Amino acid sequence: MIGILIVAHGSLADSLVECAVHVLGDRPPGLDTLDFTGHADPDERQKVLQARLDALQQGDGVLVLTDMYGATPCNTLCRQLEPARVEGVTGANLPMLLKALNYRETLALPELVERIVEGGRNSINHISETMCHAATGR
Repeated sequence: MIGILIVAHGSLADSLVECAVHVLGDRPPGLDTLDFTGHADPDERQKVLQARLDALQQGDGVLVLTDMYGATPCNTLCRQLEPARVEGVTGANLPMLLKALNYRETLALPELVERIVEGGRNSINHISETMCHAATGR
C-alpha cells in the first residue's frame, strides 16, 4: 500500500484528513500529516519529515501532497523526493486526497500521481446553474 503524507501550512493537512474521515467513515491506515506553523528550524523540519516518510514507507512508496508550490512545505519536501519511492504533488485538495486513498492499493506510485493530478484539475469548476441543476435538481 502506498503511504500518504500531507504537508501544509497551519492546520490544512489535519483539516483535509478530518474531511476525508467524514466522507469515508474511518481514518484510513497509512495516512499522516505534517502541519507547518510558525518559523521552525529548517533542519528540524527535515528530520521530522524524514521520520514521517520512513514510518509510512511499506515498500510501495509514499505520496506527499503539499498545499502550494514554492512554499516551505513543498521546498522542504524537494530535498526528500526519490522517483517512484517518494513523490510529491502540490495543490492538495479533498478530491485529490480521496482519489489517492481510493487508488493507492491498485496503482503504482507514478500512475497514482498522474491519476490524482488529473483528478485535482478536474475537480476545479465554475459552479453554473446547469451544474447546480444536475447536482440538486434545482
